Amino acid sequence: MEQELERYSIITEKNPREIVLLRGKGCAFRKCRFCDYHTDFSTDQSANYQLNQSVLSKVTGQFHRLEVINSGSYVDLDSKTMQCIKKLCVEKSITHLHFESHWMYKDSIAALKDEFSHLGVTVHIKIGVETFDYLFRESYLVKGIPDVKPEEIAAYFDDVCLLQGLPGQSVVSMERDIETGLTYFDRVCINIMVENKTLIKPDPNTIRTFVDELMPRYHDNPRVDILLHNTDFGVGG
Repeated sequence: MEQELERYSIITEKNPREIVLLRGKGCAFRKCRFCDYHTDFSTDQSANYQLNQSVLSKVTGQFHRLEVINSGSYVDLDSKTMQCIKKLCVEKSITHLHFESHWMYKDSIAALKDEFSHLGVTVHIKIGVETFDYLFRESYLVKGIPDVKPEEIAAYFDDVCLLQGLPGQSVVSMERDIETGLTYFDRVCINIMVENKTLIKPDPNTIRTFVDELMPRYHDNPRVDILLHNTDFGVGG
């Protein structure tokens, strides 16, 4: 029997917010070689809405900030769920809303932000770049992001996710990615690779190097989230 996923949590330490893991129709890209999150999906939009409505009912608005993730991009959520999120923002006085998106949806972000701005809500969009090293990113991880400069990505996206603890990464390369993220984006979320069902495996030596040499430097940075495990935000499973 499949383990039930935790879908609501509260983050109190950095950038305090509530976070929900909703379910959508599924990631349209599905080519990232390291990712198996996209398995949390359903083509039954009605069932998705019922589940999402139940999860969103737990949101209190206590921090006036909500992060919505859904194992894909915000466009994968059904229209009823999006309407429920809008209503929730108004009712619970949520003024900051965080979504995730793949690069392929960059041109729809401005319209989404404008839509929510009329409700008094500032939308922040996070992208999983994983690394700014184009060759490593696209030949090894296959993220589907073209060879563009960090500032070109930041023209669309506010926050960035990095994936570290991989074979071939070093203190120098990981630090370069973190510093690039801090230079061009509002927030950086560092995800340490964990064992999953894909062929990409974590490198214990790289992880040890990160924990010993880089984590002490960034642990207390209010703009940096560090997830040593993918459930450290309290959602998933």
